Amino acid sequence: CFAQAVPDTSLNNIIRDDSVRQKKDSASLSIKNKTNDGVDTAATTAVKAGPFQPNPKKSGLYSALIPGLGQLYNRQYWKIGLVYAAVGVTGYVFVNNLTLYESYRKAYIGRINNPYPTDKYVLQYSTDQLNQLQNDYSRYVDLTVLFGTIEYAIQVLDAITSAHLKNFDISRDISMHVRPVVVPNGVGMGLVLNFKGHPIH
Repeated sequence: CFAQAVPDTSLNNIIRDDSVRQKKDSASLSIKNKTNDGVDTAATTAVKAGPFQPNPKKSGLYSALIPGLGQLYNRQYWKIGLVYAAVGVTGYVFVNNLTLYESYRKAYIGRINNPYPTDKYVLQYSTDQLNQLQNDYSRYVDLTVLFGTIEYAIQVLDAITSAHLKNFDISRDISMHVRPVVVPNGVGMGLVLNFKGHPIH
């Protein structure tokens, strides 16, 4: 008798319908949460961009490759003029000293090999004087190269240092002074440091 009875599947259908409905509700809820989270995230991530902060390594590398390029990267445009002014002056002095050195040396060598010199310094300098002048200007050329190397290193170091200190706070609000401070056991003297307007005891 029990084998021929028709099983009642209504309960299973109700359970199955409820489970399907719960899955749909949870899926729609998750989609809504994702949408809400996306809107909230977009709203909260709209933060104001901070000041430009250059990379010191890049700044030093740029200045090492091309003088003044690191200052351009740091957005310190007024320093580019100083860098190229120093480069121009050093280059002019170097070329001038080298030209005079070669001229005096050529005249000195001509005086040694020719008893009747015809150089343009015949009536101006003696042979010994020409020798001294060529030695002096040889030293001037070496000094000019040394100064040019120092200037090159200085502009590289300036680019790196300026990149590090680009946003360094130099506000007048930074101060330090001594004033009375209330403590749990009474009143005493305390050292107060004001940094950006916020006192630190």
